Amino acid sequence: MPVLPGAEPFRHEGGEVGVLLCHGFTGSPQSLRPWADYLAGRGLTVSLPLLPGHGTRWQDMQLTGWQDWYAEVDRALRELLERCTQVFVFGLSMGGALTLRLAAKHGDAISGIVLVNPANKVHDPLAPLLPVAQHFIRSTPGIASDIAKPGSVEVGYDRVPTRAAHSLRKFLQLVDAELPQVTQPLLLLHSPQDHVVPPVDSARVLARVSSTDVTETLLEQSYHVATLDHDAERIFADSFAFVGRLAESVGREGAEAGG
Repeated sequence: MPVLPGAEPFRHEGGEVGVLLCHGFTGSPQSLRPWADYLAGRGLTVSLPLLPGHGTRWQDMQLTGWQDWYAEVDRALRELLERCTQVFVFGLSMGGALTLRLAAKHGDAISGIVLVNPANKVHDPLAPLLPVAQHFIRSTPGIASDIAKPGSVEVGYDRVPTRAAHSLRKFLQLVDAELPQVTQPLLLLHSPQDHVVPPVDSARVLARVSSTDVTETLLEQSYHVATLDHDAERIFADSFAFVGRLAESVGREGAEAGG
């Protein structure tokens, strides 16, 4: 299947510091592309992969599960680790959960993580029925484009495949159990008004990780897809400053550029 316009993966060869960006469930790299462009424009090496089953049509997701999505970001991370001296991982929504699992598994190889409205649990009251429902109901209404900013649209599916949703639910349970293994510096930005992932998910992540260098920021003007919303520029600037604080070469280059 052809990839939807704007949903293509993105890669930029920059300096010795790299950033991997992980998009969300039923979304695409388009939701993070302005963020990727911002980081690339400041000299970072950037990788923004397209998760398997995403960016084409929702039926393609029926053939994939969390193992496929995680394998893709793990592969992209390993490429960056070979290429760069320091690597950071950023994620939105389910991409935040993928980020947390990478952090739990790769430890000190990852210099820091940035999460935007990270998903921790499928809260739909019918979620416990997914193991059975996936065999009878192919899809449910979509969750894309929860954005406050007028005219801003997310390239994502208008349906959620139930088989993929079942896999997501199992994955989030797995990641929740692994949160104490996360020790890296953490910047977590979340929206009090989020119609896809409630703020309790961010609170759960903050309560369970073992990171000691933690910054929490509220995105008061945005909904779920905050990277395309009113607070996008703040996310971009704060995340780059976070990298600059933890990666000496970036901090030095940024100061020289600013001067």
